[in-house]
Amino acid sequence: MVRVLVYLAVFACLAFGAVWLADRPGEVSVLWQGYRIETSVALAAVGIVALAFLVLLVWAIFRFVFGLPSAFSLSSRARRRARGFEAVSRGMVAIGAGDPIAAGRYTGEARRFVPGEPLTLLLEAQTAQLSGDRAQAEAAFKAMLEKSETRVLGLRGLFVEAKRRGDVTAARAFADDAVRRSPSLAWANDALLDFHTQAGDWASARTAVERRAALRLADKAEARRQRAVLLAAEALQARDNEPEKALAAALEAVKLSPALTPAAALAGRMLAERGDVRKASKLLEAAWKDAPHPDIAAAYLDARPGDSALDRLARAVTLTKLRPSDPESVLALAGAAIQAREFQKARETLKPLLAGGASVRACLLMAELEDAEHGAAGRVREWLARATRAPRDAAWVADGLVSDHWMPVSPITGRLDAFVWTVPPATLGNRAQAVDDVLADLDDSTKLIEAKAESVTTIEPAAVVPPPPPPPAPKQEPKPEPAVAAVPPVPKEEPTPVVDSKPVEAVAEPATPAEAKPAVAKPATAREATPPKPVIFPVSHAPDDPGPEEEPPPEPKKSGFRLFG
Repeated sequence: MVRVLVYLAVFACLAFGAVWLADRPGEVSVLWQGYRIETSVALAAVGIVALAFLVLLVWAIFRFVFGLPSAFSLSSRARRRARGFEAVSRGMVAIGAGDPIAAGRYTGEARRFVPGEPLTLLLEAQTAQLSGDRAQAEAAFKAMLEKSETRVLGLRGLFVEAKRRGDVTAARAFADDAVRRSPSLAWANDALLDFHTQAGDWASARTAVERRAALRLADKAEARRQRAVLLAAEALQARDNEPEKALAAALEAVKLSPALTPAAALAGRMLAERGDVRKASKLLEAAWKDAPHPDIAAAYLDARPGDSALDRLARAVTLTKLRPSDPESVLALAGAAIQAREFQKARETLKPLLAGGASVRACLLMAELEDAEHGAAGRVREWLARATRAPRDAAWVADGLVSDHWMPVSPITGRLDAFVWTVPPATLGNRAQAVDDVLADLDDSTKLIEAKAESVTTIEPAAVVPPPPPPPAPKQEPKPEPAVAAVPPVPKEEPTPVVDSKPVEAVAEPATPAEAKPAVAKPATAREATPPKPVIFPVSHAPDDPGPEEEPPPEPKKSGFRLFG
């Protein structure tokens, strides 16, 4: 629209000039080199304009003729540049597709047409990485350091190559240089944080965390959590040598992240050791409300030195009131009740937890309870057997590693704040062991055979050479049973029968064709061939009443072998 207005204005000015000249007629006379030219003013103006256009046309032709070589050169460079960038583009596509041969071909073209372009160096480096030529890749990245626009990119590539060959010192130097040149680089700041944490330099790691938070490379909640973790690690490291520094770091960590269990437990224990039991109790109670944990419960029960078992039980009751339905509260209260010899209270406390599926710690507490109250070895061993196949309790888990204690950095990946208090996922869905197998592992003197509850296998007595005739035994009435008696079927609801692993030898007189009655095994011979009675432990009882410790085995049947159940 503006251009139209400008054109209209120009035309209006020309028209106004033409009208002005037409209203003021006159003559123009030119005398030059003996020639005299006379004309009107209007024609003279038109001639001047035409002469100006003619001069401009001649000047344009002159520039075109003398500019042809330069134009051809520029066109050639443009074509080469276009071909070079096309080769770079296709080379990047080949690298993304994982085709090192095509990438190498396009890299050669790009190097021939646009050798000084940053993208050409990047394509060359990535082609070398794809082909596995580490030396050429490093040479390309070092070439990038010579140009300001690709210097940071070259440092990133050299950092990656140094980490691949395991040169931690060189990788850290490249990351430091990158942060110094460009402080907002996320990868360089993350790398420096990882280096500091893996080296145990918690102060430098906190500085890196604060720099990342200031540059908005991490949100505020994540930065607070990481600072708390680093302070907790520093407190654990300085606990023995610098207790004052350790306590200050632990308290600051609890202030930043109240749910950080290691910091809360350490701060509570150190405050209790200094005699500040009230402050320690408040701190541990607040941490227990946020995240119940066995370490917090242990520190809370031990907060006042010299307490009796009943005093510890009272403190456990106070702690349980804060989270009454949490399993950790149940386990802490039951353990304190067992130590105070309040066995009935311990049973009542554990009963709801056992009804929902006893975990390993619950089974171990039941074993401790049975041992302390009754001293019943059979019940203790049964609960220990249940513990081997019970679901696992929560533990510190990080990157597939299960640890008994918390660590600030994962030993697998080096990641900060990787450990989480949760149930190990590897135990979910595992098939529980048979009770008989567990009992056999606990008692090496008794060898038991696994049997399925769905069916009972009939065991045939092995035929052996008859021994010398035994002393005369009292005659017994023959029974209409076959020579080998089959085991009577056992209902599925009964406990799984367990048979001695050694085959029972039964001696039977060989039957002849002339005899009409079936051969019957002699009781005396069968009694002599019977092995010693194995010890059988009870299985599958109620959680709080496992049943009798030992059950007398039934009398052996006169069938040449014995069945225990």
